[in-house]
Amino acid sequence: MKPDLPPALIPREECERLLALARRSIREYVLENHVFEPAPSRHTGLRHGAFITLHIGSRLRGCIGRVDSPDTLDALVAVCAILAASRDPRFPPVEPREIDALEIEISVLTPPEFVPAADVLHRLEIGAHGVVVSLGASRGLLLPQVAHEHGWNAARLLEETCRKAGLPAHAWRDPEARIELFTAQVFSEAEFPARPVKAVG
Repeated sequence: MKPDLPPALIPREECERLLALARRSIREYVLENHVFEPAPSRHTGLRHGAFITLHIGSRLRGCIGRVDSPDTLDALVAVCAILAASRDPRFPPVEPREIDALEIEISVLTPPEFVPAADVLHRLEIGAHGVVVSLGASRGLLLPQVAHEHGWNAARLLEETCRKAGLPAHAWRDPEARIELFTAQVFSEAEFPARPVKAVG
């Protein structure tokens, strides 16, 4: 069972709109090579980190995001949707024939909080917390839902985050390593049907 999550950062109607924005951004980029610019909304000033995850069936098709950004949430979602569809180095770019099969998931992040390595195993709640591990120039991040989906415990999540950063699995124990925890509001087209959004102008 997932632990209790913090109150929603984004209201339901905004979840629907952001998913529609992400889908339109992908569609216009893949089909027309056009970068969609969302029109201003009453939530335009919101600023959070965000990740866009793409699936086709149960298969991951792309995931790109930023922990923090000077951009508004609308702009960040639009950009990261395009990047997830075209720039994830693990996958070839999304093809036009795949667009309708995509399921889009958005994770809106809370600001990461530093946690000492000695405390992290006690603080980290599987299903509620995502992890960032930084050491030197290397940095890895895993979203909260990843550990829950794979059945990992806290130690395994930390190890896999290190591997994501290209570090040895136990690098999180290094005295020079920086560990940060964050939560995320996660929503997808499986829950919220997309609706049209307007472009700037």
